Amino acid sequence: MPFPIVPQRLPASSAPLVTAFLLSILMTCVVSGISTLLSLGFTPDVLLHWPRAWGFSWLVAFPTLLLVLPLVRRTVARIVAPPQ
Repeated sequence: MPFPIVPQRLPASSAPLVTAFLLSILMTCVVSGISTLLSLGFTPDVLLHWPRAWGFSWLVAFPTLLLVLPLVRRTVARIVAPPQ
């Protein structure tokens, strides 16, 4: 019987980078989609313009998240009590 293939996982040290990557993808998808719909309305052109808006917004959002996430984490740590 062949052994099952177990996917390789990234090391724990990559968690901040993976978090910023996935968060930036999801947030820019939603925000650019809403902005494109509000600008163009429900037209067939939305599907032509939205991917470009998404790509550009992701190029800005991902490095921004990498820069601000440490500041946000420190700020949250000062506002929220640690678990007991």
